[in-house]
Amino acid sequence: MLLGLSDGSLYSISWKGEFYGVFGLDSSQHNENEVATLSHSPVNFTASGEDDSTFASNNNVSKKAAIAQLEFCVSMRLLLVLYSDGQLVSCSVSKKGLKAGESIKPEKKLGNGDAVCTSVAGDQLILAVGTRRGVVELYDFADSGLLIRTISLYDWGYTMEDTGFVSCIEWTPDNSAFAVGWKLRGLTVWSVSGCRLMSTIRQIGLSSASSPVVKTNQDCKYEPLMGGTSLMQWDEYGYRLYAIEEGSLERILAFSFGKCCLSRGVSGMTYVRQVIYGEDRLLVVQSEETDELKMLHLNLPVSYISHNWPVQHVAASKDGMYLAVAGLHGLILYDIRLKKWRVFGDISQEQKIQCEGLLWLGKIVVVCNYIDSSNMYELLFYPRYHLDQSSLLCRKSLLAKPMVMDVYEDYILVTYRPFDVHIFHVKLSGELTPSSSPDLQLSTVRELSIMTAKSHPAAMRFIPDQIPRDSALDNHISSSSNLLAREPARCLILRTNGELSLLDLDDGRERELTNSVELFWVTCGLSEEKTNLIEDVSWLDYGYRGMQVWYPSPGVDSFKQEDFLQLDPDLEFDREVYPLGLLPNAGVVVGVSQRMSFSACTEFPCFEPTPQAQTILHCLLRHLLQRDKSEEALRLAKISAEKPHFSHCLEWLLFTVFDAEISRQNVNKNQISVQKQNVSLLEKTCDLIRNFPEYLDVVVNVARKTDGRHWADLFTAAGRSTELFEDCFQRRWYRTAACYILVIAKLEGPAVSQYCALRLLQATLDESLYELAGELVRFLLRSGRDFEQSSTDSEKLSPRFLGYFLFRSSFSRSSLDKSTSFKDQSAHIASVKNILENHASYLMSGKELSKLVAFVKGTQFDLVEYLQRERYGSARLENFASGLELIGQKLQMGTLQSRLDAEFLLAHMCSVKFKEWIVVLATLLRRSEVLFDLFRHDMRLWKAYSMTLQSHPAFAEYHDLLDDLEKKLSPTANSEDK
Repeated sequence: MLLGLSDGSLYSISWKGEFYGVFGLDSSQHNENEVATLSHSPVNFTASGEDDSTFASNNNVSKKAAIAQLEFCVSMRLLLVLYSDGQLVSCSVSKKGLKAGESIKPEKKLGNGDAVCTSVAGDQLILAVGTRRGVVELYDFADSGLLIRTISLYDWGYTMEDTGFVSCIEWTPDNSAFAVGWKLRGLTVWSVSGCRLMSTIRQIGLSSASSPVVKTNQDCKYEPLMGGTSLMQWDEYGYRLYAIEEGSLERILAFSFGKCCLSRGVSGMTYVRQVIYGEDRLLVVQSEETDELKMLHLNLPVSYISHNWPVQHVAASKDGMYLAVAGLHGLILYDIRLKKWRVFGDISQEQKIQCEGLLWLGKIVVVCNYIDSSNMYELLFYPRYHLDQSSLLCRKSLLAKPMVMDVYEDYILVTYRPFDVHIFHVKLSGELTPSSSPDLQLSTVRELSIMTAKSHPAAMRFIPDQIPRDSALDNHISSSSNLLAREPARCLILRTNGELSLLDLDDGRERELTNSVELFWVTCGLSEEKTNLIEDVSWLDYGYRGMQVWYPSPGVDSFKQEDFLQLDPDLEFDREVYPLGLLPNAGVVVGVSQRMSFSACTEFPCFEPTPQAQTILHCLLRHLLQRDKSEEALRLAKISAEKPHFSHCLEWLLFTVFDAEISRQNVNKNQISVQKQNVSLLEKTCDLIRNFPEYLDVVVNVARKTDGRHWADLFTAAGRSTELFEDCFQRRWYRTAACYILVIAKLEGPAVSQYCALRLLQATLDESLYELAGELVRFLLRSGRDFEQSSTDSEKLSPRFLGYFLFRSSFSRSSLDKSTSFKDQSAHIASVKNILENHASYLMSGKELSKLVAFVKGTQFDLVEYLQRERYGSARLENFASGLELIGQKLQMGTLQSRLDAEFLLAHMCSVKFKEWIVVLATLLRRSEVLFDLFRHDMRLWKAYSMTLQSHPAFAEYHDLLDDLEKKLSPTANSEDK
């Protein structure tokens, strides 16, 4: 036992009661990174009652801060000493452990002197340090304690003022994630790569500039750990995190977690089916029925899980139709198509199986079984149609505990410590059906013993040679003649410290590829289906840099090239979405993120894992184009054309290629050859996208996202902007055509853009696209004004006219200069006004009043000025009776929108005192007060109105309105008669 004392010294005691004395750190001699050795007391410190201060002064140990925390990592033989003043020192320990004080060697000071708590991930060789700044620093002990990254809630809008300093850190039992608790508020769980997996703190959006503050009087659900986190602890299996709130000792909060089925170690990899497993259930991502991802909640049979809790291993078959699940003992299978479970009929057989890993070999499930009585391991091969000892196909004893395993077609890879690799070939004879008696034989085809000082593998995957495979070859029946041709000669190794390397199984040579990798997926040789969109990729990996896509190098042997052609090293993947796997037929990476939901029946919010999709299609297309595989790229794009994200992928592809060209041009301004090469790639990309109807949208959307100074380069490859505009115009894609107007103005000049805009304005008015027409009107007036100002200052457009025409809310109508004539206006202003007035006349003549209202609102056309001029023209009503009947048919007063339109028109008619229209609209709206105000000054009009309504049977519905008006007007009529 090692005790840290309040004076900064260490006190060692054995479990037998032997006292080894006090050891103090000498802090007087060290530089910034190194620490001097311990000063050691030669006298054992007995329990005689001597105080620490006397002993310290007698042994010349300088007084320093108290030791706040000690942490010993057995695998690294590393002792961490944290002082109350924030200093953190790492010390190496000899093989004897902590028994001898002189073997504890201080080596390095870590951090900035503001450490509060620490936690070590022994498997990953990573140290997490919580600080007073509220951030967590991760140090890599595989690289001399180098700071690798800092993790905090700053990017989510929270600062140290909101959360306080870090109060505790706890790694999961498998070291894949760690929980962080803060002193003032909340708890968050992060993956080792910095992906935020779960947080109790409310999310207010990434763009928030200010720190969010939750008010106590808010009418909202309670937030867990609102008062801060004082203690945390994971359970034995990492399914639950227990936490105690600061200052609230009467209860413990338990958070339930699911684990991603990522197949590190002995279990097999899942591609088509993404699975999260909890202690007694599965969450399966579904994507077959619709393009949207959904989560299927799958409860395990109580008869199995109640005796074999918790779930420890899950593996999905290659086609994704079967799941194998193992708990403490035995295993069960689930058929996703039939929604049925298969279990052992004999529970005694089930209890004899202690599963350490699961693999799928075609239709066979392979169980790595631990035999408790003999402390040995074996492989059991069961057909998926029957779990029983009588159906056991093969039993293969293993030399020792397997470290990692993998399967590819007929080959099984098993790796033992320290690093011995064995590859078995599986030969199946007979039909794999319940009615036959199949025979399965295992033969060892390769053994390697590799001497390395590197950390142990966390996962290994076969890399098949990417050669055309004979479809006639069955997955399980192989002839000896093609054994060598099909046997994988390479495999990928992911080590516990995140290093990814490629191992040549022929000569045992290992080549390091990259580091800081958390997950990887081998994609080549995945599927023989034509819908596999990622067949030309070697593998993908995920780490704190995001997603990386690896492609095989061109050449006879793509894996013996000096370097891989590695593209798009940083796929922007949201740091709240954790990747689970791939959908090969959709070309997407499937991830999961946490969402909060609230229920009236619970005090706390519910944490819901939600599936997300991230496409990689644009990366694949770009890779093929760079290799001059245009036909393959087109074929791949056509397969994907029906996918919902296809248009977005094309846009992303063109944008990344164009953006890369701009960047290279800036760097290589004098290297003409480089520029030509990049333009060639841009042209290839445009040629590819031109095969799809999305082309016109994609090009202009990319233009809108880039600087106008570079548009000339884009449209040199994509085609002239006027031609693309004309193509949109002919297809009647007016919204897309409108986007090209600004590009034309930049590249072809204002005169051409105004001509195109005027044509488009007329077309949008004909199609009643009034909002789009309004945008075109604003563009035309703005561009015309800018053109006039740039050409001459003496003939400026009257701002009063512009204000009246476009922005009536800012200028009163009286501000219009009545002397302004068409001759004084510039040509484009006259054209715009002429087009608008012609359309207004067309609508008014046809009494299309609802369209007229939408037209006026969309284009801000001045209806008042138009009515004043057209009182006896297109706006005139020839006959009251026919006008009331016609307008009543056009404006259906039974709908709210028609009534609002009529009110809008009535207000304008009143402002110009247009009696004919006022009478008709007020009658339709039954606005008796408006009619009364009009008729009391013109009794002749009232009598004509009354006679018309009474004489036409169609107007019987207005007789009650007549009676009401007659009562109001009778005093006025009597006075006039006298």
